Amino acid sequence: MTDTSHPVAAPSTTGLAGLSPAYFGMVMATGIVSIAAHLLGHPLLARALFALNLVAYAVLCLLNLLRALRHRQRFFSDLFDHLRGPGFFTSVAATSIVGSQFLLLTDDSRVAGVLWALAIVLWVTLTYAIFAGLTIKQVKPPLDKGISGAWLLAVVATQSIATLSALLAARLGQPVRLELNFLALSMWLWGGMLYIWMMSLIFYRYTFFTLEPGDLSPPYWINMGAMAISTLAGSLLILNSPDAPFLLSLLPFLKGFTVFYWATGTWWIPMLVVLALWRHVYRRFPLRYDPLYWGAVFPLGMYAASTERMIEAMGIGFLDAIPRVFFPIAVAAWCAAFLGLVSGLLGRARHAAGQ
Repeated sequence: MTDTSHPVAAPSTTGLAGLSPAYFGMVMATGIVSIAAHLLGHPLLARALFALNLVAYAVLCLLNLLRALRHRQRFFSDLFDHLRGPGFFTSVAATSIVGSQFLLLTDDSRVAGVLWALAIVLWVTLTYAIFAGLTIKQVKPPLDKGISGAWLLAVVATQSIATLSALLAARLGQPVRLELNFLALSMWLWGGMLYIWMMSLIFYRYTFFTLEPGDLSPPYWINMGAMAISTLAGSLLILNSPDAPFLLSLLPFLKGFTVFYWATGTWWIPMLVVLALWRHVYRRFPLRYDPLYWGAVFPLGMYAASTERMIEAMGIGFLDAIPRVFFPIAVAAWCAAFLGLVSGLLGRARHAAGQ
């Protein structure tokens, strides 16, 4: 949900200065679809998307670094903007997801460990910079103009570190296994608390302020995606419980809250479909490429991957059909977003050639 008075333009129209802080959502989406493909038995697709994701991650790291150096004022203005600022959290989640890909697809714990450390540095820096900056700002927008589903990217970033920490803990021995599991547990719990805080404000905005079609831009799908990645992290903690006594003692709690997260995310899906139909069919809001659409692809892939892991962790095979239904939907959504990106880049190239 993004207010139309603060549009986020694609780089195809605004160049490096206007690069969306949320563009790492492409890496998040590509990474989780790759992981879902791996979990569901599609190794060729998983590895092809992994290779593409490495290129996308490297390019976006370079572009964001150049933007910070060449357009410093615009960069920091976005960092402390109520609508654009939360988009920076996509860099944390993207880094963690690429690290998870290295672990799951290549069993490379060294590179995954480096990316884990980088994700933690980014998380600490962005969490306290963004929220402290928004707190002390002298001029602030009203709630209906200042909050969006993109704020839940802070939850996704937190849970992505919990996920990567749990994956690393399962592959590494002492003296770090217990510590990584405890970090994963702590981040999982904090992410859940953060979701409760933010979702309360977002739901209040939905129900007590007028919504226009432009207010429901793709990050509102993160309402579900934040719960899906929380389900994934909880499932990994359950799987790790035999190796960590404190997790074993919390096993009923872990299972209960994992199902709680999954059920909450599942509840959101029909609601989000209804809102999408209202936006694009009833109100005829144009459907055109925006970098924020990667924020709608990610939840679909994450729901498939997290449900598959939950089935494994809790032995609830009667849900087997769900990830197999949502995975092709996620792939189709990824293809649509990727085609939109390519079309935009080609259009920009033709425009530049004609000048």
